[in-house]
Amino acid sequence: MLLRCSALRFWCDMKILYGVQGTGNGHIARARIMASAFAERSDIDVDFVFTGRAPEKYFDMEVFGHYRTYCGLSFIYKDGKVKKWDTVRQANVRQFIHDVKQFDAGEYDLLINDFEPVTAWAAKRQGLPSLSISHQAAFAYDVPKRGNSLFDTALMKIFAPTQQKIGVHWYHFNQPIIPPFVVDKPISHAKSNHILVYLPFENISDIRDMLEPLADQTFICFHPDIEQADTQGHIQWNPTSKVHFHKALQNCNGVVANGGFELSSEALQLGKKLLIKPLHGQFEQLSNVFMLDSLNLCQPLFQLDTDVLEEWLTSEDIEPITFPDNANLLIDWIKQGNYTDTKTLCETLWKNVHYGDKTRERLLSLAI
Repeated sequence: MLLRCSALRFWCDMKILYGVQGTGNGHIARARIMASAFAERSDIDVDFVFTGRAPEKYFDMEVFGHYRTYCGLSFIYKDGKVKKWDTVRQANVRQFIHDVKQFDAGEYDLLINDFEPVTAWAAKRQGLPSLSISHQAAFAYDVPKRGNSLFDTALMKIFAPTQQKIGVHWYHFNQPIIPPFVVDKPISHAKSNHILVYLPFENISDIRDMLEPLADQTFICFHPDIEQADTQGHIQWNPTSKVHFHKALQNCNGVVANGGFELSSEALQLGKKLLIKPLHGQFEQLSNVFMLDSLNLCQPLFQLDTDVLEEWLTSEDIEPITFPDNANLLIDWIKQGNYTDTKTLCETLWKNVHYGDKTRERLLSLAI
């Protein structure tokens, strides 16, 4: 199916609705890069919509201008696990249906969607052309998966449906998949000895229990439940902050995190070794860890374990991967309007990805 903007706007301004899942920070991080690129152009106007968390919980959102928030649908997490049936039971379906019905998408030429359900269903209901650009969209194609159930497969299809899908992943798998855009570059000066810890879905006391015995190692931790920075011996606790987080990431000696895609992508480009704890019951994160472990780019951590952490601290750095940092090629492709023709876009973007020799060899040996 050929999707095109309205004839009146095709040769002039294009107005885009951009829906972003706000439960975690990964989707927002990807949207920030897109928003910065859109802001440099006068030929496209973009309105951002976020769902999945309380409005006051969003931070560092200036780049999105006058964005809107809705309740949406989000997953329930507890102690590092996805509570699927709690998610179903606690979903505010009545509010969601109300928001979808009341949402007016009539002024837009296109919806770009990053796993956000309100705008996806509003676009479907009103016949607005729609395009997913997300890591979740990659799992609609033949890519490595682990732990996916029938529930997961069905959920991926109906959660945020769109007419066309472009996946975002660390390799293309000969599918309509593009690489992530990562702005941060490795720094040349000597890095600090601290370890960055970002486990937002884990209990703070459980994280502390894992870190406390390793008194010779400095840990800088960010967590959404921390309201004020505090240092307790060799552990620094910080509230979530884009600026402070990226400074800690740039200078760290390694990253301990859940299996989210965006932070792993940033760490890969910076050459930071990874200790990854996937959320239990979240097949996307299990699949991410499987792929990175297969390429020897991370060490899995399936429960918070001091011994595993201590062993990982002595491991070698990983080979960095260079990803593209300029989203304008993607935006130019979006502007031209033929969303079924992904071949040239994908080929062009993947030419800007550079793997280390060992990583390239492993990709070949895995017959990827």
